[in-house]
Amino acid sequence: MTKSIMLVGVGGQGTILASKLLTIGLMEAGYDVKMSEIHGMSQRGGSVSSQVRYSEDNVYSPVIEIGGADMIVSFEKMEALRYLKYLKPEGKVVVNNYRLNSVSTLVGKFEYKEEEIDSELKRLNAKIIDAAKKAEELGNAKVMNVILLGSLVKSMKLEKIDWEDIIRKNVKEKFIDLNIKAFRVGMDLVEEISKATV
Repeated sequence: MTKSIMLVGVGGQGTILASKLLTIGLMEAGYDVKMSEIHGMSQRGGSVSSQVRYSEDNVYSPVIEIGGADMIVSFEKMEALRYLKYLKPEGKVVVNNYRLNSVSTLVGKFEYKEEEIDSELKRLNAKIIDAAKKAEELGNAKVMNVILLGSLVKSMKLEKIDWEDIIRKNVKEKFIDLNIKAFRVGMDLVEEISKATV
């Protein structure tokens, strides 16, 4: 059975790197994987989405249809709502508790309605992750994406894959230990949330 994951965010947040690590890990675990990226002015703070589909059988299309995503991982709060139409009724949402004005909000095309966003995320029973804050605590804001990757892996029950090895092989040497720590933090955050909601 094919599983579909959508990673969304704002350009510069590391969404594509997280998707690539996810894709490599799934491929090394023997899954057939298809990945597609959509950059909307990603270099200038535009909306970015990446779609990853995997299965033990063949995956024929990299594109997730409306209502077809098992999970949406959003690196920024408002971006989660922008892509909600892709979520299955029983799908899961993991959201970084982080506000970053995209080009659309900065030019006044969209209004950032934080209260409405928060109440919608609550209604969806989204797992809200303080990835930005945890990344700062680790000493490097850029590992926020790997924290979110860890949260995704835990939420989708993909822990059996050797993610630490994937990180070692695909991250610059001086950042390996930091990224492995960040990945573990992400997994722990989901566990804490799950325990708190039981």
